[in-house]
Amino acid sequence: MHNRNIIVTGAKGFIGSVLVEKLAKNNTVFGIDNLIHAPNKHEVAGVKYFDCDASEVSSISFNEKIDYFFHLGEYSRVEQSFEEPMIAFQNTVEQMPAVLDFCLLHGIKLVYSASSTKYANYYNSNASPYARFKKINTKMITNFASSSNLEYAIAYFYNVYGPTESKDHKYGTVIAKYMELCNNGAEDLPVTLPGTQVRNFTHVDDTIEGLLKIALIGSGDGYGIGSDEAYSILDVVKMFGKKPKFLPEKLGNRQNAELITEKTKALGWRPKRSLKKYIEESLK
Repeated sequence: MHNRNIIVTGAKGFIGSVLVEKLAKNNTVFGIDNLIHAPNKHEVAGVKYFDCDASEVSSISFNEKIDYFFHLGEYSRVEQSFEEPMIAFQNTVEQMPAVLDFCLLHGIKLVYSASSTKYANYYNSNASPYARFKKINTKMITNFASSSNLEYAIAYFYNVYGPTESKDHKYGTVIAKYMELCNNGAEDLPVTLPGTQVRNFTHVDDTIEGLLKIALIGSGDGYGIGSDEAYSILDVVKMFGKKPKFLPEKLGNRQNAELITEKTKALGWRPKRSLKKYIEESLK
């Protein structure tokens, strides 16, 4: 992707900042972020940032014709969404109409980061507000596109990890939290029961490579970006060489999520990084 004008929401967060850094080498990038998940504010030189909600995009003056709109800037935590469902709703469903309207009005291809929780098998029927809201947004996009000329591609992320992921207590991800605990001398690591829940942990570089292929040549729904390797949380604790400290089961906990990557692999994408190797190298 070269010489394009691109908007990225969630641009200062974990995945968004890695995407922005990649894109900014050969493109003009505008980053939007309301900072709900970006306490560390990863910024890239040469990128013009706007600290606002994605719903305010139409109030920003862009002198260039925008080619792509990567919408990554939504609420992105499962368990926490039970505690703050309205914040999750406001930062997911409420923003989507303005994004759709902006993309259609200006003829921009929308690349949306949905959630692999759509394919999840739950221990109970208590799917999280986060999962429900992300599902509403994918439906909103496909329904809207069916009666308009909106160009779009929807990607599904699977437990992304990498060197710049958030260690924030509330919004941080499991690999980063475990890494932080190990670096601080912890002898055991917290595991939400039962611990056998399986995840397809996917390196952020693999995720970005898949996302860019989807943006360039993908069209429509169903582009999963997930590692073929699947590990339980207990497996991950062993990779860190620690013992589990079991915690009560939480609402929204899922056993697994079906890995749906066929459409993405058909574009020529393959996952290349290993979680086990990443942990071993990071702990050296």
